[in-house]
Amino acid sequence: MKVQPILRLKNISKAFGSFQAVKDINLEIFEGEFFTIVGPSGSGKSTLIRLLVGMDDLTSGEIYLRGNRIDRTPANLRPTCMVFQSLALFPHMSVGQNIEFPLKLKKMAPNDRKQKSLELLDLLRLPKSFYEKRISQCSGGEKQRVALARALAFDPEILFFDEPLSALDYRLRKTLEKELKNLHLRTGKTFVYITHSLEEAMVMSDRIAIMRGGEFEQISVSDDIYERPVSRFVAEFMGEVNLFEVSGTKKLGLKSENPNFHINCDPSKAKLGLADGIGGVLVVRPECLRFLTNSESADFVLTGKLKAEYALGSRTQYEIETASQNIITVEKLREDRFMGKEGSKVTLGFDAESAHIIEEL
Repeated sequence: MKVQPILRLKNISKAFGSFQAVKDINLEIFEGEFFTIVGPSGSGKSTLIRLLVGMDDLTSGEIYLRGNRIDRTPANLRPTCMVFQSLALFPHMSVGQNIEFPLKLKKMAPNDRKQKSLELLDLLRLPKSFYEKRISQCSGGEKQRVALARALAFDPEILFFDEPLSALDYRLRKTLEKELKNLHLRTGKTFVYITHSLEEAMVMSDRIAIMRGGEFEQISVSDDIYERPVSRFVAEFMGEVNLFEVSGTKKLGLKSENPNFHINCDPSKAKLGLADGIGGVLVVRPECLRFLTNSESADFVLTGKLKAEYALGSRTQYEIETASQNIITVEKLREDRFMGKEGSKVTLGFDAESAHIIEEL
């Protein structure tokens, strides 16, 4: 039996004058999913979430929630809720009053409101003593938790998040990423999250949509997008990457015009081949490259000199410059640190199983 989506977008678009911010998007999001839309500034992700929550009107298209069309329903009548980057808490109210605000709108009895507020404080791992605390007395992380508790008080079918962690310091952001993921598991709610941080998306999400120019470039689980990007843009957006220009040969193999890049295998056996005359890029992540000694070999080999070394805590990153002045990035665990000196000649290698091919017509 096919699982029905909780949210379905059908050919939705949004134009501001002649500028097309969102272009004919189709999407299905499923019940209980943590779905993250990620992209650079100006990609259309914030416009898209404003359309989904009802803050902006569609130029064209339809939005369905559990099969019912909602794009013509005012935002305050939709069974959804948004957590903003600014949080939009009421500074003159206590923590408890903020959480109870949506319950008061529903005309819930005062004692019941307080009981629900205390339950939500517990769910967000805040002590019950916070009920009387002023918002102005709360830290950044505490305010985030209060905003989440208030959103959950609405009991929405879908929670939308518009970059709620972007203004926090790195350490607190990493803590709250894990807390959000755990909260999602504990509540079973459907989360739709917007961020420009790839790392944030990979930590929390069930699926990720990469957005560019008002359209989705790729939608999949994080491992698939990281290991098998569909375009050069996605490959580069998903973190450090090495791209090697190649073209196809008659036997579905590969050839390179780079004299420092040698192909020692039949790439078609690893599904890396291109049709004769078709160009493309060979994608390999920095952690998949290794330094070779004279006695070692690999499916793909290149030479260069060590240009720079950077300590990244548990990892060390190396920049290798080829004779054609291309920069190759290599990453190793700290305990596997390469002991070469800056300027020394090095040979790098990687295997076909670690690479991915992107066809570029």
